[in-house]
Amino acid sequence: MNRYSAVKGNSGPTVRSDCQISLELTSAGGIVIDLDSKVNVLYGNSIEDLAREILDYFSIINAAIRINDCGALPFVIAARIEAAVRQVVESDREFLPEMITENGYSSSRDRIRFARLYLPGNNPSLMINAGLHSADGIILDLEDSVAPDRKDEARILVRNALRQVDFHGAERMVRINQGERGLKDLEYIIPHNVHLIIVPKCDSADSLKLVERKTEEIKSKYGITSEVFFMPVIETALGVENALSIAMASPNVVAMAIGLEDYTADLGVQRTLEGKESFYARSRLVVAAKAAGIQPIDSVFSDINDLESLKTNVAESKALGFEGMGCVHPRQIPVVRQGFAPGAEEVEKAKQICIAFGKAAESGQGVIALGSKMIDAPVAARARSTISRAVMLGLLPENWQNSFLTEH
Repeated sequence: MNRYSAVKGNSGPTVRSDCQISLELTSAGGIVIDLDSKVNVLYGNSIEDLAREILDYFSIINAAIRINDCGALPFVIAARIEAAVRQVVESDREFLPEMITENGYSSSRDRIRFARLYLPGNNPSLMINAGLHSADGIILDLEDSVAPDRKDEARILVRNALRQVDFHGAERMVRINQGERGLKDLEYIIPHNVHLIIVPKCDSADSLKLVERKTEEIKSKYGITSEVFFMPVIETALGVENALSIAMASPNVVAMAIGLEDYTADLGVQRTLEGKESFYARSRLVVAAKAAGIQPIDSVFSDINDLESLKTNVAESKALGFEGMGCVHPRQIPVVRQGFAPGAEEVEKAKQICIAFGKAAESGQGVIALGSKMIDAPVAARARSTISRAVMLGLLPENWQNSFLTEH
């Protein structure tokens, strides 16, 4: 291919919900479209009309374009054509699909982030129905899951997905790349109601502040007033040692995660199920996050078929103080969410503590006995946190005190 031609997207017998675009600028002849699609009879005219509209938008009047369609939705076709156009002509324009009304919601600092689902940013088939899996957050990934020569087209696809894919209330997250490429990613995603930016391989507070400054510049340019949160990911020994300063680098850091695959590689050791090699790092991250008042989030569990080991891992993670974990497959989501949610026994105990401590406070007592254990302010605070989380998850009604007092 020369500088006047480009090939973008994917095709083949196993490809679904995607397309491959071959675009070549010509000196004459207008727009010539060669469409290969199984839905040509039903949607062929619409696909060709969309292609002509996009080429006209970028002032291309002479070109040959071949569309090998594998069931792609319009926002995918548009992204692939725009990526091809951007390779052959210089333009700052963006062909933006409509923002669907379902994607106009916001997020919050203290929302539950038990399970976040990673999705490759260049694979539309995995994006389309991801919101149906009940993850707390959906991550459109521009970093490790995207090949280096596909990153430019992936950011256009992710931008379109933020506008067209129904996330069904999940927190809308994007993992950007490192360095300058990551700052460029922000230009494509900040204007489209992204809730949280995952900053990978974050070694220092300075690297997080670069992302913050770029984000604020883009928000100012587009008049965006909603908050954009950050979740730095600690993946190196240096990052672990700088965990507290990273956690406190910006008021919009709401969570901090650890990436154990890269961390163990940085140490030169193998990651194991027992996790002895990462115990220090995970503990260090939890302490730093709690000191900064943000959520500590554990690494992904890479074996998607071993759900029993995942269940054990989640229990150990929760015991260390983590408040969530990454997921690489939808089947992991219910295991992770159930593991981090307060259990029935935990909720019942928290209710007893809250009621007893409330009565004690009314009589001026700061410490009380509940059974054989002494309950003081920190224990009561932890119980209130459990109750708050149970209410947020719908495990308890907001007026739970009334029914509790009636039953007891």
